[in-house]
Amino acid sequence: MEVYRQELKRRDVIPGMVAGIQTFGELVNFHPHIHAIATDGAFTPDGTFLCLPRIDKQLLLTAWQNKVLELFVAVGKIDPETVDQMRSWPHSGFSVDDSVYLVPGDTAGLRRLAEYILRCPFSLARVVRLTDDGSVIYRAEKDHYRCFPGPASADLRGGPKRNFQVFSALDFLAEVTQHIPNKGEHLVRYYGWYSHRQRGIREQLRSAGEAERPTIDRSALDAQKSAADGPRPGSISTWAMLIKRVYEVDPLECPCCGGQMKIVSFIERCQADVIERILRGHQSAAMVGGLWEGPLRTNAGPRAPPDGAQRVSTVPPDPQLVPDVEFLEFEYRQSLAETTRELQLVLDPDFL
Repeated sequence: MEVYRQELKRRDVIPGMVAGIQTFGELVNFHPHIHAIATDGAFTPDGTFLCLPRIDKQLLLTAWQNKVLELFVAVGKIDPETVDQMRSWPHSGFSVDDSVYLVPGDTAGLRRLAEYILRCPFSLARVVRLTDDGSVIYRAEKDHYRCFPGPASADLRGGPKRNFQVFSALDFLAEVTQHIPNKGEHLVRYYGWYSHRQRGIREQLRSAGEAERPTIDRSALDAQKSAADGPRPGSISTWAMLIKRVYEVDPLECPCCGGQMKIVSFIERCQADVIERILRGHQSAAMVGGLWEGPLRTNAGPRAPPDGAQRVSTVPPDPQLVPDVEFLEFEYRQSLAETTRELQLVLDPDFL
């Protein structure tokens, strides 16, 4: 906000930003960073948007570094002497990237960026192998070899180059579970013009001046919306819109005729008699008695603990030698190449 007000030369403007906190890297390692979608300008108190000129990225980096260091000093994590020493470092450890720019009206690009911010810490598609002992081979997002961790600058060395990581079962669970947020912790934050406080203030001003200033009547727009446009936020079929957006399949579309289905009622597990009545009443040419095939399978009831004879032994089995198929195939090819290699007689022209 300070950089925006400094560049626009106004102290009453408020930018908008939505920030997503991510704690993971490509190999599920702990790599805390923040992705933010910020407005390319700021709003005046009357709602006028002022575009921001092209600014130096170093201004954002300096403001970001000062805010973080001031926060660490305020909570007692570091002292001011340490801050002065850190400021003298040639590599501060802070970085800012503002290379991604969305043109106005690029709703699809904005949605892709928001989905990237809210993605899962790991991907099942990148788990390439599970070994017999439970080890997990997890590959990086890109196939080419990279340094993990990457060097902070050209004069610093990075970590070893690789495009995968091998985890034991417990290590993989530990890497994944460290990214689970604490109870009540929000990973998406709204700041400035998009904050809940500013939105509440604008709503109060709009209600107070409703008779003086003209408002937008959205009833006609809502009436023009069709079912294909998706339901309005908070409607009962929002779940169907989300499923269609993720899986590209409309759960409310009839698979037979393609018509739009509607929810009649919700049936719970305890309503077994209702389920039986519906299935028995669903007649077909092949089934005279309907689709009813018997009572539903319910959850298992309580039982006594198993006796000693049924308990599984906790003694680990004797170690066994398991041959590696890939290694045996490699050795076979090497031995085959050695056996097929023949001696050749080469005549020396000088000797002849």
